[in-house]
Amino acid sequence: MSPVETLAPDAAEAMPTDLVEVGSYASEHAAFERGLVVLALGRSYWTVTDGGTRRLLVEPEVAAPVREHLAKYERECVGWPPPPLVDSVSYPTDVITPLLWAAAVLAIFQLQRPHPEWVEWGALDAAALVRGGEWWRAATALWLHGDGAHVVSNALSGAVLFTAVLKTFGRVWGWLLVGVAAVLANAGVAWLAYPAAYRSLGASTAIFAGLGLLTGRALRVFGRTAHPERRRAMFVALGSGVVVLALYGAGGGTARVDLGAHLAGFAVGALVGAIAAPAEKSAP
Repeated sequence: MSPVETLAPDAAEAMPTDLVEVGSYASEHAAFERGLVVLALGRSYWTVTDGGTRRLLVEPEVAAPVREHLAKYERECVGWPPPPLVDSVSYPTDVITPLLWAAAVLAIFQLQRPHPEWVEWGALDAAALVRGGEWWRAATALWLHGDGAHVVSNALSGAVLFTAVLKTFGRVWGWLLVGVAAVLANAGVAWLAYPAAYRSLGASTAIFAGLGLLTGRALRVFGRTAHPERRRAMFVALGSGVVVLALYGAGGGTARVDLGAHLAGFAVGALVGAIAAPAEKSAP
């Protein structure tokens, strides 16, 4: 097999003798890509194997413009293709920990049924929290549920939503933000309801806090970008969060839904998510 490659119809026999080298490359593929630059100029090129390299040859009269365009091509190829986007958080762990959370919620509900005193001790109670100082109720209420439909719905939706939160904020940081936002939301609702009788329980506050975290982070990130369409992007992010809140947080029919807790979870989550968003300003 001849070591010479050419685009001319007569192959090696048609190869001129006064060709000029414009580049030398380690592989045939690299030489071929640069040859496409020559073809884009409407001229032919030849490659010759020389040891372990491939020499790219052109006619003398086009050597200068070819070298100029090859230099531009090399500059444009710097950093291309970009590295794949790989999160520091491993995908399996992001899925497993929300599933473990869902399993824990379901298990606690099964254990809670023969122990109704758990609800008396751990449900969110405005009077007990504010007047009695039983602050733990803001956290324990997130693990207790009133009926099977309630706990199954929360377990399924929470497993999905918390996976998105962990993929966005990281495993440890994501769970910490969800917990802080949910507890603050529960405590805030209890303080606002006091001295009226108010009792609540369920993981819904944490789930809508997770939705708020994603919404608040998106608002902060889009708000910091210099892109001219940033306001539209912010509106889409906020609108998406509010629509999900309205669809799944308002309830309907005869279902008993704590709308105040849902709103508080979303609002506090959005605030915490905005605070926890990356500090650097995004490029346009």
